[in-house]
Amino acid sequence: MKILVTGGAGFIGSNFIHYWLENHSQDQVVNLDVLTYAGHLESLKDIEGNSNYKFIKGDITDASTVSSAMQGIGVVVHFAAESHVDRSIIDPMQFIKTNVCGTARLLEAALDAKVKHFHHVSTDECFGQLGPNDPLFNEQTPYAPRTPYAASKAGSDHLVRAYHQTYGLPITITNCSNNFGPFQDPEKLIPRFITNLLQGQKAPLMGQGENIRDWLYVKDHCRAIDIVLQRGKVGETYCVGGEEKSNLEVTKKILQILGMDESFIELVKHRLGHDFRYAIDSTKIEQLGWKAEHSFDGWLSETVKWYQGNQWWWKSLKDNRPNVDRVAQRGYYE
Repeated sequence: MKILVTGGAGFIGSNFIHYWLENHSQDQVVNLDVLTYAGHLESLKDIEGNSNYKFIKGDITDASTVSSAMQGIGVVVHFAAESHVDRSIIDPMQFIKTNVCGTARLLEAALDAKVKHFHHVSTDECFGQLGPNDPLFNEQTPYAPRTPYAASKAGSDHLVRAYHQTYGLPITITNCSNNFGPFQDPEKLIPRFITNLLQGQKAPLMGQGENIRDWLYVKDHCRAIDIVLQRGKVGETYCVGGEEKSNLEVTKKILQILGMDESFIELVKHRLGHDFRYAIDSTKIEQLGWKAEHSFDGWLSETVKWYQGNQWWWKSLKDNRPNVDRVAQRGYYE
């Protein structure tokens, strides 16, 4: 089988390509990525010589690029997206272009190429936020996005479903919670806090750290997508989650692993549209035989070790980039 992975140089995409080649070594994988600031081919250095792997540099909004990449493809796994909430506050139009228009371009090309399965990777942020005692998000939860990022992903989800209902394109969707693990860009919470602390800087915690996220180790997410591709029902959506933790809990655990005290926490203002809580009910995908195998505490420790041992990967990325969340906050709070 020949599989097209969009956004394969990103965090989850690169982990998925590694996973797929390890577990489906007979398949060919085509990686289509435009290589924005969040796309890092260094994450895939070890498979550059693999005859079953091919990289195409290209934009999912470009019709000819997408049409060419889609030739001979049996399965599409669509990760490519602008995904940083703070960046969506600064430049929402880029999120609409990539996440909505880019997805539409891929769907059109998938129809033309008669692909057998189009899998769309989405987020729990489409559902909005939960209160402390609200029931978990599930596949029946109405969409209520609160940021430009979440709205753009919600729009792309609806397009994917519409192409199934209208044109019969065989699709599935997963809405996942916050991922963590190796090769995650240092602008995201866990790697940002780890790398800040490794450089002797503070961890900028919004509010009092009371906001709650559902954390999923990236390899569990990759396996969930594999199971949906193998056993999922066409046209269906599956929610994929891990363990709920407050941001303060996560920060304290990172400090504990590094042997540092709480003086390294810097409390900062909430960003606009900072959702209080995300939490996912994974019952439906568990009925397919999936279950998270990696505990948060154990694999947070492994993730810290990875960033400690791979400064060559993240240091130049971080040192040559502006502080995006501060830029976003300045526009609204200062």
